[in-house]
Amino acid sequence: MTLRVGMVAGEPSGDLLAARAIRGIMQHAPDARCEGIGGPAMSRQGFDAWHPMDALSVFGYVDAIKRLPSLLSTYSNVRRRWQSQTPDVFVGIDAPDFNLRLELQLRRAGVPTVHFVGPSIWAWRYERVHKIREAVSHMLVLFPFEEEIYQKENIPVTYVGHPLAELIPMDPDRDAARRYLKMDTGARVLALMPGSRTSEIKLLGPRFLQAAQLLTQEDPSLLVLVPMVNAQRRQEFEVLLRDYPVPNCRIIEQAAGATTAFSSAMPTHDNDAFFDARPAAWNVMQAADAVLVASGTATLEAALFKRPMVISYVLSPMMKRLMTWKSGQARPYVPWVGLPNVLARDFVVPELLQEDATPQALADATWKALTDTPYAQQVVRRFRAIHESLWRDTPTLAANVILEQARHAQN
Repeated sequence: MTLRVGMVAGEPSGDLLAARAIRGIMQHAPDARCEGIGGPAMSRQGFDAWHPMDALSVFGYVDAIKRLPSLLSTYSNVRRRWQSQTPDVFVGIDAPDFNLRLELQLRRAGVPTVHFVGPSIWAWRYERVHKIREAVSHMLVLFPFEEEIYQKENIPVTYVGHPLAELIPMDPDRDAARRYLKMDTGARVLALMPGSRTSEIKLLGPRFLQAAQLLTQEDPSLLVLVPMVNAQRRQEFEVLLRDYPVPNCRIIEQAAGATTAFSSAMPTHDNDAFFDARPAAWNVMQAADAVLVASGTATLEAALFKRPMVISYVLSPMMKRLMTWKSGQARPYVPWVGLPNVLARDFVVPELLQEDATPQALADATWKALTDTPYAQQVVRRFRAIHESLWRDTPTLAANVILEQARHAQN
């Protein structure tokens, strides 16, 4: 009997996670059929995509409201298909607003449900744990502290590690990345990463560039590398760069076909094909001495590359009001915003948020990250411990849970 696995992923990071889970499933059940909503990495593993993951990709509350009719139509379509021909197990990867609603309906219909990537209830809206308990048969979480939360709430959970910990080398070769980028291996280099969304470029870009201007006054030879995820973000950033020119600033484009889903078995030596296959941000972080970065997944990537960093974020007044209204909170439950600090449960690196994110404050903190060697060495030790704690055999651990849930349903 062919195993049928329903899956929904709505973001590139979820596409990567799901692809690795599919790979693990196929190793144990080669004839399994995985179907639903997904992206290119999933399709490369044989996934049958009824809808592309772009159907669920939204950027903030305003975009979600504009796309609500389309989201509801997609939701109704997949729910109807799975309720008429139930899968043996359903796996929702991240996208909690969409997936938890779908998981609740399917679980009530007798389908075991696995949710992969826990919503950040440890920071915002802890009350969602009650909906998770009702909708989800088993949680798969990426961070070790999350396992404790769900165990306390009597929700079946497995910590499977974070796949980035396997994909990013434990000892990244800075000189190799610099040779690939055709730059002086002895230069002092700052990675400037104001985010991948228009709103982030608009709010953080000017502050980051003004901070870089101050830093180049301290060191006129400082090289500033700015990775851009696509041509639209590059164009938006270049407009700001004309208003806030920075000497020795170089924008690094994403290579065609670059992805975080490349094989971790690829050789990590000085090889252009290896670097071409990766996101531009990864090559820039590997080449850098320090990183000035918008809060988000990039902070975890910078930590895994063992780079001292300064984390920043600024919300518009409207977005801040929307977040407060939706969550009922003025700030997160935990005192940290950046993932490296959350994982370490300590301010390993500075966080400069909202009105604290002035160009001078950003420049001062970044200068310390660039020039204070004992401090940088201490940060690297803490990041190495984080990397080791996140390194697990994620495909096998995730597949074992998914297959176990399917077997229970079949019996």
